[in-house]
Amino acid sequence: MQLGEVYEVFAKQIFQSDMYGFIEVENYIFNKDKQLVVDPSSEKLKNEFSDVQRSYIPMNAIIRIDEVKETGEAKIKENKGQVSPFPLNIQPLNKKD
Repeated sequence: MQLGEVYEVFAKQIFQSDMYGFIEVENYIFNKDKQLVVDPSSEKLKNEFSDVQRSYIPMNAIIRIDEVKETGEAKIKENKGQVSPFPLNIQPLNKKD
C-alpha cells in the first residue's frame, strides 16, 4: 500500500530483509505482449519498476503475500476504505539485564 493505492505485483523472489522491519522483493514479473488492450495502471507499474533490481518495502505497508502457480497482470487499485494496513509495533524490545 502506498499513498492510498494498493499495488498488486508479481515477483520471483521475496524474503525478509536484513534491514529490520522490511521485506525485500526482487525480479518483478510483468506480462509482456499478452494483452491487446493496454491497462494504464499496469503500464505505470512497468515504468515505475523497470530499472529496479530490488525493493525494500516496510512490513506495515504489506497487506498480503501469496505464492501462486501462474502470474497475473500487475495493477494499481484505489484503496476505497476496504483495506487498512495491519498496525505493527516493529521496534525491538529493550531487555534490561
